Amino acid sequence: MGFCYSATVRGSLQPRGPWVRTVSPTPPDAAPASPVDPLLGPRLLQSSGSLPAMPAVAFCSVKAPSRRHRIINTHVPSQFSAAFSNSELSTVDWIDSPRSCRSAERKWKKDKLQISFNILRDSRLAYQKAAKDAKSTYISNLFSLSCQLQGQFDLNGMYKAGDVVLGGLFQIHFFSSVAIQSFNSKPQQPTCNGVYALGFKLAQTMAFAIDEINRNSNLLPNVTLGYTLYDDCLELGIGFRAALSLASGQENKIILNSTCVGNPPVIGIVGDSSSTNSIAISNVLGLYRVPMVSYFATCSCLSNHQKYPSFFRTIPSDAFQVRAMIQILKHFSWTWVGLLVSDDDYGLHAARSFQSELSLLSESCLAYTEVLPWDKDTEELRRIVDVMKKSTARVVIVFEHYSRMIKLMEEVVRQNVTGLQWMASEAWTAAVVLQTPQFMPYLRGTLGIAIRRGEIPGLREFLLQIRPDLHQNNSYGNSMVNQFWEFTFQCRFAPAPAGWLEGGGAICTGQEDLENVDNEFLDVSNLRPEYNVYKAVYALAYSLDDMLRCKPGGGPFSGNSCATLQSLEPWQLVYYLRRVNFTTPFGDQVSFDENGDALPIYDVMNYLWLPDGSTKVQNVGEVKRSAFKGEELILDEDKIFWNFESKKPPRSICSESCPPGTHMVREKGKPQCCFDCIPCSEGKITNKSNSLECTSCPEDFWSNPQRDHCIPKKTEFLSYFDSLGICLTTTSLLGTFICAVVLGIFIYHRTTPIVRANNSELSFQLLVSLKLCFLCSLLFIGRPRLWTCQLRHAAFGISFVLCVSCILVKTMVVLAVFKASKPGGGASLKWFGAMQQRGTVLVLTSIQAAICTTWLVTSSPTPHKNTQYHNDKIVYECAVGSTVGFAVLLGYIGVLAFLSFLIAFLVRNLPDSFNEAKLITFSMLIFCAVWVAFVPAYISSPGKLADAVEVFAILASSFGLLITLFGPKCYIILLRPEMNTKKAVMARGVGS
Repeated sequence: MGFCYSATVRGSLQPRGPWVRTVSPTPPDAAPASPVDPLLGPRLLQSSGSLPAMPAVAFCSVKAPSRRHRIINTHVPSQFSAAFSNSELSTVDWIDSPRSCRSAERKWKKDKLQISFNILRDSRLAYQKAAKDAKSTYISNLFSLSCQLQGQFDLNGMYKAGDVVLGGLFQIHFFSSVAIQSFNSKPQQPTCNGVYALGFKLAQTMAFAIDEINRNSNLLPNVTLGYTLYDDCLELGIGFRAALSLASGQENKIILNSTCVGNPPVIGIVGDSSSTNSIAISNVLGLYRVPMVSYFATCSCLSNHQKYPSFFRTIPSDAFQVRAMIQILKHFSWTWVGLLVSDDDYGLHAARSFQSELSLLSESCLAYTEVLPWDKDTEELRRIVDVMKKSTARVVIVFEHYSRMIKLMEEVVRQNVTGLQWMASEAWTAAVVLQTPQFMPYLRGTLGIAIRRGEIPGLREFLLQIRPDLHQNNSYGNSMVNQFWEFTFQCRFAPAPAGWLEGGGAICTGQEDLENVDNEFLDVSNLRPEYNVYKAVYALAYSLDDMLRCKPGGGPFSGNSCATLQSLEPWQLVYYLRRVNFTTPFGDQVSFDENGDALPIYDVMNYLWLPDGSTKVQNVGEVKRSAFKGEELILDEDKIFWNFESKKPPRSICSESCPPGTHMVREKGKPQCCFDCIPCSEGKITNKSNSLECTSCPEDFWSNPQRDHCIPKKTEFLSYFDSLGICLTTTSLLGTFICAVVLGIFIYHRTTPIVRANNSELSFQLLVSLKLCFLCSLLFIGRPRLWTCQLRHAAFGISFVLCVSCILVKTMVVLAVFKASKPGGGASLKWFGAMQQRGTVLVLTSIQAAICTTWLVTSSPTPHKNTQYHNDKIVYECAVGSTVGFAVLLGYIGVLAFLSFLIAFLVRNLPDSFNEAKLITFSMLIFCAVWVAFVPAYISSPGKLADAVEVFAILASSFGLLITLFGPKCYIILLRPEMNTKKAVMARGVGS
């Protein structure tokens, strides 16, 4: 009889291997199975997790042992039979019923399939993980577990450890050479040649400043400054390599999960000396706000603090240097200059600034602007020097580095170009390499802009302590010191190059004495760029000191926090660097404006020629900017040496100055300094030299013959004192006198027939009116005033109307008398009695008076200063005010005169007893002729001549009436008294 049992495995089945424990449950009297599956193998049982719990398992058994083993071996996989051997069976239920046993067996088979699926799934996941781990292991075998630099730069440098490290970039060599890159082997790095002792001196000045700060207990107490200094060889590529090394360190690799070792990155950099290098480096370091304080980069473009936010400098900008040079040009009246600049940012930006500043000065300009070649281009240098030689400009301004000035001066010497006044930028003013017997005959007398000189106590002693062995512990070697040592003492450190000893060369011992060396390295009497380095280091130190003195809770950063030495970020130092303000031991204040520029001040230097043939660069002044006086130039001209026979400043102009009275007219196609001097036109003046335009004189003034100042204009009017006025006045008074005489004669002989026959009353009125006509002409003479202008035309109009009215009435009386002499014509005389005659004259005169009154009230004549006739004269005249009023006045006189002429003309043929009509006709003909001719003459006559024409017309017409009407009568009364009888009058036909 067979039997079954079911069991539940507690726990989990786990695969074999190093990560899991194997569980092998075994039923009673069941034979153990092989632990290795013949199909899947042992690797498939490895998984990253545990298998699910074993389901209930049913075992069927018969009494025959072989049968039981067969069933077990048939239904239990070998890997599970092994797993069951050590498991605990939670329950063991033996089944005796065959039916129940088969049902349990079917359930167990179903569970076995589910378990097989789970095994396959976990085996796949285990395989994927194993493949990933194998790949990782393979890559780890190829590359070590570390971060590695792309490349390492072989740089000359010096290093000193410290809590905080400052970087420095200096030009220790003149030139660099780069091998041709074929890229079929590892590219060679550039090498530097030609040791520059002053560059090494700048680097040592920084080392001295840091050593001095470390010894100062009041500045950065308990903090030791270190430095890492590199040589840039005045080459952009090398300078960039050095800056990147300073900013990121230069370890070959940094081991992961371990402490970094080696030179730490710097928190600030002193340098670079070149503007081009500084621009490139600041563009990159500015992204990370690493502060950079330059001691020699002067390009004005670096003042853009938006583009270069972490750049500062202790040397003034080229913009200030350019303005300083322009002040010197203005001081010596040099208006025609040449400009030579280097082919880099330093020179090109200086040229741009120079041209911009000169464009604001009309009296100064550039004769030529040339860019000096970067390399030794002999043909280009020859062309540039030839331009200098042919130009009339005697002053040459040069913005160039001293190392490349040598090439230019060699060409100047070759062509023997003398008679030039050189002006040097700060880059080569104090360069000793140019102060040689070869160049000094051409460069002596040079005026240059130099960096402010300072004093650094203790620097010389520090320089004397330099020894190559003092830097042997530097992790990067002491190449900078060694190279300087070899250059200075002309020796080589062991092992010496091949052939050195054979050629007589010496081996450096490191014990050589620097004090026995005769060069500028130990000269501390003229510290200029060194002083800027000194100030730059102290600016960083004081900024760091201010930052570390911050009190918690009162800091400038977020949450009023302060920076700490352990978490120091470069941008935090920039904040304090912008606000730094301190005074050096030499007494100079150091601070930076909003553009990162220091307070601008320059010394003015002069190359002095000494009697022994040597040259001394002496200080002859300074240019500085102050808050109160602005930019100020101070020069001691007595100290300046001029390299000319006259021992005076040269003249450098394109055109001679235009004197007062002339103005400048640019010559077409030439710079603004080349011009012609053109005299000012009439009425315009200039009272200063080199005027661009002439100024018009005020209205009542005119230019003098020299055109250098304005004088009052001449005034013109019909004066009593000029010849024409005197003649007209005399004539007027003569006419008045004659009228008075004639009136006196008529009054005296009023009872005589000839007076009585000519209507004595009208004759008296006529003489009085003629007298007024003569007198009114005097109102037209003299300077016009308001009352004379108003009175002259009114008096003239009324006087002449009174005169013509009398003549008209007289003519009408003649006509009436003639008609009364005819039969039945006596009634006509009653209309021309004495009262009617007076009334007629009064009415006709009143009409003219009304016309004059209306004219004066509506548009009165006024005095007027007329400048249209003559530019240099003021013609005083009376403006008529209303032309219509003046025309009506003249027209009314003309109507009366025409009527008088017409009536007199009609009665001219009357009998002789009435022949006075002929005299009236003739007088009216003269009167009309005069006034008809007056109108065009008056209109065409300018100025005082118009008044003269009017006065002449008045006098001519008045004399015409006086002579024609009273001349014959006076002749009879005075010269022919025998004819002044009634009989004679009647016989002569002179009756009334």
